[in-house]
Amino acid sequence: MRYWVLAMTLLVLGGAAWAGAGVHDRLVMGDNLPVSTRSAQADRWLRAHAGAGKPDLVVVAEVTAGPAGAAAGGVDDVRAAAAGRRLTAALAADPGVSLARSYWAGGDRGLRSSDGRSAVAMAWLRGDLQDRLRTARRLVPRLPRHQGPLAVTVGGDSQVRVEAQKRSEHDLRVAELVALPLTLAVLLVVFGSLVAALIPLAMGAFCLVGAMALLRLLSEVTPVSVYALNIASLIGFALAVDFSLFIVTRFREELARQRPVPEAVRHAIATTGRAMGLSAVSVLAALAALLVIPSPIVRSIAYGGIAVTALAALAALAVLPAALAVLGAGVDRLAVPGPWSAGRRSGPGAAAQGSPFWARLARLVMRRPVAVTTAAGALLLLLAAPLLHVRFGIADERILPPQDPAARAGQLIRDRFDAQLLPLTVVLPHRAHPGDYPRRLSAVPGVVRVQAANGTFAGGRRIGAPDARSARYSVPAGTWMAATTAAAPFDHATAAVAERLRAVAAPERALVGGPGAELADTRRLVGGRLAWMLAIMALATIGVVMWMTGSPLLGLKALLLNALTLTSTFGVLVAVFQDGRLHRLVGEFTTTGTLDVIMPVVVLGVAFGVSMDYEMFLLARITEEYRRHGDTPAAVIAGLHRTGRLFTCAAAVFALVMAAMATSSVVLVKMVAVGVLTAVVVDATLVRALLVPGIMRLAGRANWWSPWRASPIARRPAAAPASAPTAAPAASAAPAIRTDTSL
Repeated sequence: MRYWVLAMTLLVLGGAAWAGAGVHDRLVMGDNLPVSTRSAQADRWLRAHAGAGKPDLVVVAEVTAGPAGAAAGGVDDVRAAAAGRRLTAALAADPGVSLARSYWAGGDRGLRSSDGRSAVAMAWLRGDLQDRLRTARRLVPRLPRHQGPLAVTVGGDSQVRVEAQKRSEHDLRVAELVALPLTLAVLLVVFGSLVAALIPLAMGAFCLVGAMALLRLLSEVTPVSVYALNIASLIGFALAVDFSLFIVTRFREELARQRPVPEAVRHAIATTGRAMGLSAVSVLAALAALLVIPSPIVRSIAYGGIAVTALAALAALAVLPAALAVLGAGVDRLAVPGPWSAGRRSGPGAAAQGSPFWARLARLVMRRPVAVTTAAGALLLLLAAPLLHVRFGIADERILPPQDPAARAGQLIRDRFDAQLLPLTVVLPHRAHPGDYPRRLSAVPGVVRVQAANGTFAGGRRIGAPDARSARYSVPAGTWMAATTAAAPFDHATAAVAERLRAVAAPERALVGGPGAELADTRRLVGGRLAWMLAIMALATIGVVMWMTGSPLLGLKALLLNALTLTSTFGVLVAVFQDGRLHRLVGEFTTTGTLDVIMPVVVLGVAFGVSMDYEMFLLARITEEYRRHGDTPAAVIAGLHRTGRLFTCAAAVFALVMAAMATSSVVLVKMVAVGVLTAVVVDATLVRALLVPGIMRLAGRANWWSPWRASPIARRPAAAPASAPTAAPAASAAPAIRTDTSL
């Protein structure tokens, strides 16, 4: 039914293109934290009852330096003050704004910089997150960039989200335009045939279009992060190309053995296709493990990744066999001459030749397994060394390029204003008066002062009586306090202060919010569930490998090597994004001295799945060779001989796609791309080329031990199907493999 399958695929593709056309309008800039956390509850209460909490828009107004527009008295100059009041009135007059405050309208000295040349206006917007983002998109472009003698720069949480979403959509289009031609170039080098190269590329394009449609459908039942589109769609594209690359190569190899086209398709799917299916299961398990983390943004990326991985597997197991059955030997039409074809015959026979380089490398590892595994393991540990001083934080406006207005506004606030702009907030949601509670809060180490309805407190004593501004801390629904800290809002020290504030005995259950509390909740959220996530990944790894081989040792080996790959990957992430080393290689961004606590979890799931992808393909070929003759060194050499070049090319495709994604101007997307790229390169070179053969050589026959009497290796016939010819052409013969003790 190959023609029917292809016809239905074209219909589905057209429907997916139509359904996915409006996906960008349905995506959201989701939160790191679920609504059940105490910091989220505090922010929600403040918005609903006090018109306070984290402001959506923060407008920084600077006195211009030019002589014509300069204000001699800084922001207190008559003209500057009048311009500031007009700016505040423009904010307050918008129907989407629930409250607007500024230095000029409220007289709050904390909203004025120490040099008197800058001041701040803040706005809280109405509605849920999506309503607030729509208001920001409409309101911010209407605000003047110059108000009298004031230069205006707009930042704040909602504006940062708007800019990040806009940039993510643009970056995805750029990444697609970069990835597609580069992938085609690699595939042309692999196959030497335009038709063969276009098949995996078509499967990848099918997944790109399908990913948009699937995410559009997902957005009907759950919020889907804009990051899910960037990350999931490009990873789905790379997986589809990789899956198809291995299957098309095996199909050409079977044609070289003079199999009829239907038999070649069946045998390719029964061998490489089966390994691909198990590989897809392992990738799905790693992505499903992300669902253990109850973070909306992580779960939305996981949903998208699961959907596109399943789509890539479906394309490789259903659509690709139909295409190969239709093309047959025509898969090698339109040969592309070039330097990559020098010294080797093009066509299907070349597909069965393997790579002499990888065979020589495998023999070298077989001769010196201890030295090779020790050196490769030491290099991986060296890459992982920066992980020893990792410091986790959460994203702020510095996820945007430094020149972005929202990022520049945040930097101005950080440089010129104290932490009072984003204090820790303590809410007593059912109490009308705070009593002695603010005084005790002010005695907590790290707290500079506490402002409450009954005055201002510092160091465990009252330093200011209630004034006109104190009334805002008491509302009919309850009361709240603002605790200013010595450290920056998102700093580790502020998170520690938030935890200490929560430990102070309160007259009722207190809700502590603010940036520092968000960081504390995020770390607790991830740390409390990370062990379960890792356990699911470990069990899935061992289970899938044992299902294929029956060997628990091979499952443990896969788990150990994946752990090494991931630790080295995170070491590189710390060195680049926390320490700022070599960061110019991945584009300009602001180094914060911390590593975002959420995105490395995404890197963990995706990189683990990709590592298992390569593990399953290599192990499947080695197992197949071992069933032929029962010799472990010979099986490893033959397995690498047949698949080493493919791994290199598959890794190159994945690395190119991730490099295209790393051009993103949003640091969070860039971080995921660099992390997965590092994992792919490390896995395809040090791990699969050196550590896997070295460890298998050292383990010997123990690799194949099984606690069951009939393991999958023992119960599957080693012989080729009866319909296959008994002898292959000379061009497809495997290299002579020595199995004596010199190995």
